[in-house]
Amino acid sequence: MSNRRMKVFLFGLVSLVLCGYGLSKECTNIPTQSHTLRYELLKSKNETWKPELISHYHLTPSDDSAWEDMLPRRFLREEHQHEWSMMYRKIKNLGVFNNTPQGFLKQVSLHDVRLQEGSIHAQAQKTNLEYLLMLDVDRLIWSFRKTAGLPTPSTPYGGWEGADIELRGHFVGHYLSASALMWASTGNSNLQEKMSALVAGLSACQEKIGTGYLSAFPSEFFDRFEAVKPVWAPYYTIHKIFAGLLDQHAVAGNPQALKMVTWMADYFYNRVQNVITQFSIHRHYESQNEETGGMNDVLYRLYSLTGDPKHLELAHLFDKPCFLGLLAVQANDIGNFHANTHIPIVVGAQMRYEVTGDPLYKEIGTFFMDIINSSHSYATGGTSVSEFWKNPKRIADSLNTTENEESCTTYNMLKVSRHLFRWTKEASYADYYERALTNGVLSIQRGTDPGVMIYMLPLGLGVSKGKTYHSWGTPFDSFWCCYGTGIESFSKLGDSIYFEEEGNNPNLYIIQYISSTFNWQFGKLILNQTVDPASSWDPYLRVTFTFSPMENTGTSSTLNFRVPSWTTNGATGTLNAETLSVPAPGNFLSVTRQWSADDKFSLQLPINLTTEAIKDDRSEFASLQAILYGPYLLAGHTKSDWDIEAGTNTNISEWITPIPASYNSQLISISQNSPESTLVLTNTNDSLTMQNVPQPGTVLALQATFRLRLEKSSTKLSSFTNAVVGESVMLEPFDLPGMNVIHQGEDKPLVISSEVEPSSVFLVVLGLDGSNETISLESQSDRGCYVYSDMSSGAIVKLSCKSHSDDTFNKATSFVAGEGLRQYNPITFVARGTKRQFLLEPLFNFRDEQYTVYFNIH
Repeated sequence: MSNRRMKVFLFGLVSLVLCGYGLSKECTNIPTQSHTLRYELLKSKNETWKPELISHYHLTPSDDSAWEDMLPRRFLREEHQHEWSMMYRKIKNLGVFNNTPQGFLKQVSLHDVRLQEGSIHAQAQKTNLEYLLMLDVDRLIWSFRKTAGLPTPSTPYGGWEGADIELRGHFVGHYLSASALMWASTGNSNLQEKMSALVAGLSACQEKIGTGYLSAFPSEFFDRFEAVKPVWAPYYTIHKIFAGLLDQHAVAGNPQALKMVTWMADYFYNRVQNVITQFSIHRHYESQNEETGGMNDVLYRLYSLTGDPKHLELAHLFDKPCFLGLLAVQANDIGNFHANTHIPIVVGAQMRYEVTGDPLYKEIGTFFMDIINSSHSYATGGTSVSEFWKNPKRIADSLNTTENEESCTTYNMLKVSRHLFRWTKEASYADYYERALTNGVLSIQRGTDPGVMIYMLPLGLGVSKGKTYHSWGTPFDSFWCCYGTGIESFSKLGDSIYFEEEGNNPNLYIIQYISSTFNWQFGKLILNQTVDPASSWDPYLRVTFTFSPMENTGTSSTLNFRVPSWTTNGATGTLNAETLSVPAPGNFLSVTRQWSADDKFSLQLPINLTTEAIKDDRSEFASLQAILYGPYLLAGHTKSDWDIEAGTNTNISEWITPIPASYNSQLISISQNSPESTLVLTNTNDSLTMQNVPQPGTVLALQATFRLRLEKSSTKLSSFTNAVVGESVMLEPFDLPGMNVIHQGEDKPLVISSEVEPSSVFLVVLGLDGSNETISLESQSDRGCYVYSDMSSGAIVKLSCKSHSDDTFNKATSFVAGEGLRQYNPITFVARGTKRQFLLEPLFNFRDEQYTVYFNIH
């Protein structure tokens, strides 16, 4: 058969088989189920689960197995099955597509990017670094040493890294990647020592086993995998170790790591070859109904380093054709697939395109991104519900659970968009990266608490990150899959700010506005990017660049600045004293010159409030929308009211208004020292009680913060005690703007009300206990009556009237006014709900407080 006829035949065969994928969707990767279910299965004594799950193993034929079915058995012996399959692969991938595509943007080295202090990104990176340094090498590799038969000092970690958990070792792979990325990002020497010790310890385990195998669990797990028996995703874990070692080599420069990973690849190449030879390629693909992570991705990466055809062949064998086939025929039919099983396979398909040039896999990546954005994504940019995709454009159905966006999926979707941007230079992919990073990644840390992250990001009505099935994790006893991707995400926050284009003249793309310094080696230029923190009272994002040439090259270079899709045509760019013409949103402003130390470039991007409809095409959900301020997704401090009466107002500013910058200086918390502890005035279900001082970021910290509204609006509050004595004030609960604390008369509880009446005004006087550090709150309408607490935890606060001098009364009516336990984020708005107003703040600012992301806007 001629080469041309062979190509025509192959393309016809591929088209025929891929069309079959679109007709039958049996590639459901059951019994992978969710990781949560698998963990519960292992910990449970219920032995009936395993047979029930295993009974659902099935797989649609792949293009490879279809080729195998054409094996002319009358002429070839059974042992030639493997060679026949490989013949197809070599013809398809090496004979037809053997040109590596050119012209991609090049990622810059993390070693050359440093985040500047002051941004939320720098703080998130710092918090993650603290966590990485907290973890102990001996505890991390305890199970690896146990499997290798080496001494096991210390004790293993718990959670998913527990010694009895089948997925153990996966986090260690993530740690290898995260530590390499974090060291490149910070140069922290303590972390360098720790990661080097980890690689050395794992190498000793591999040497002791002696076959190339390296894992925290015995190879018997792979016997079960290959026999299609229940086991929790052993290749998923191996992928993490592969990827971690590759990062230790490529990012951290450890040559031992590459030797280790190539030895591992040899071991698994032989295993897979034996399965195909002894059974069939059908068996190999059937076993992949168990999650295999991004094995194809990491093996294509390995092949790009080694050029070893075995690595390319093995990578092909971990492509999942029954899933990629659906995307190849552009079928929006991914509902009921386990999301994070399959996104890494798409990332691997993108790597396949990069190393082989096969355009089919370019189209697969592009189409996949399109269907996620159009049908399966939240306003965060994230995807999935309870780890799965559901029916397209039915996102509203997922809001009745707290198990919404899985953090792992966002981590992997960022990879998908990053590849696409590098290929196309289309600003829309950079816009997506910004949105998913800002809202889907930064939102999973609990403030500055190292090692405290979430698995799922809830996005429904009145939800809380602290009140989900998993809640917040703990530093040493969680180690969920999303902990692993989390520590990687926060280690590479400088990763996709800058991309360079190789060529005769230096060309740089700046796609994220994050305060940072970039040492541009190719352009012989140091860029300093400073972003003024966005705020609700300043409707512009302001970015400034200054430059430090490393040497006088005498050549010009081009800088391309993204004009985000969320801005408007009013964007301005200024180079020194010259105003530049800025293109429409969704494009790049290109500036070419020989940059000097005297140059200053500034961007002023209008940042506006917008609404975005939920991805649901049913008419009854047409009014369900998210609210964004530029790229920042806003969540409301509300647990039951998600209705907003916008009416006929076309201008969103008519029903959402910014919180002024001065309001933070008016926030107070009011406390008393009881014999047992310090108590703080707290809004509990619209009534006032005294509670123990809460931890930062908790619901009670929010409810124990009030805005001290001065009756004379011209009076400025500069300090809490001296400045307000003699002033008439109202107390507004932090999360209930426009509401007031009112009294109901003598000996009756104080409550929260929307009414502004005489009973809501209090006169601030010096504390009746005679201390210069306390105040008392006297009713303006009922003089001689004061806010009173019996100084016990849980006590109802009421109004009590003084009939005679009494030390107990004086102490019970004296309080310490201090800085509020909660502060307004610079991006804070007030939204007009149908029942009451509520605050809107960026989703990443929430910890345990209840919030709502989607609103019913009429």
